[in-house]
Amino acid sequence: MTARSAPATRTNRHGARLLALVAAGALTLGAAADVGAQDIGSGGAGRTAAAPGEVSPFTGKEANPGQVLAVKFDNARGARPHHNLNKADIVYVEKVEGGMSRLMGVYASRKPASVGPVRSARESDVELLRQFGHPALAYSGVRSSLTSYLNRSPIYVRSHGRVPSAYFRSASRQAPHNLFVKPTALLKSAPKASLAKDIGFRFGAAPQGGVKTSSRTVRYASASHTFRWSSKLQRWRVSFDGSPAMQTNGKQMAPRTVVIQHVAMPPSKYRDVNGAVTPYIKTIGSGKATVLRDGKAYSTRWSRPTAESGTTFTLANGQRMPFATGQVWVVYADR
Repeated sequence: MTARSAPATRTNRHGARLLALVAAGALTLGAAADVGAQDIGSGGAGRTAAAPGEVSPFTGKEANPGQVLAVKFDNARGARPHHNLNKADIVYVEKVEGGMSRLMGVYASRKPASVGPVRSARESDVELLRQFGHPALAYSGVRSSLTSYLNRSPIYVRSHGRVPSAYFRSASRQAPHNLFVKPTALLKSAPKASLAKDIGFRFGAAPQGGVKTSSRTVRYASASHTFRWSSKLQRWRVSFDGSPAMQTNGKQMAPRTVVIQHVAMPPSKYRDVNGAVTPYIKTIGSGKATVLRDGKAYSTRWSRPTAESGTTFTLANGQRMPFATGQVWVVYADR
């Protein structure tokens, strides 16, 4: 995917205007779309040339080992289209209250000028993120009863309330779906955030076997997530609730690898403002997982013995399941 070229003088004037808008915290939806379009192509905003031999452990592509920033994304209908979620190395799909879903984008290879919309964190996010070491976490807020738990965690929690200068609201969207974060500004408040490291992913050519698959859907009580294989793009086109998962750059989300990881999601002790119980996503342990790549579905087993260890995906023959290089989606599904 590449952006259309424009005359240099026009691009420079336009880019300067957008940077000014971002700095002022007044990015509108239209401007957000322009930023997304400019970031597509040969690297995007925030990426520097990788040193020879440097490969991202999250994507298998050339990249410097950047600091890890996790961003909680809103995924309600009013939050779409998403902005610069396509720049994340990894996207996690999580079940929340009422069978709705939220997303978490993990950034290390690239740091776009802004991403969002941003929403609140959950208790199980700490367990999920501990395999990354000490990453930074951007989110809008949490229930007061959860604040102390997050603050005691090894994660650099950086909410809107704690680092307001790293966030801004879009005038073109309605609250609460209008909060965006500036990754570079936020990471300045967490200078010791961990660099990208091995979390168990492996990349390479597709293995033998697999079942030819045109689409796969993961449903929660009030949300659905569908991945349809595009032989033209050689990618899985993403849809939410029956509609294409669009970005503000006008492109549909389409990763090359999708992992459907079956986990236990029992009720936690926390509830939302309406009294609905928050599920706790158990990402430590082991279980079944289906890996989608190259138009096929591969049955694997996932394993994560401790909070600090990565998550491995193994085929029936004992070999590690290789992912296709590029962005990886991990969708948590009920066992």
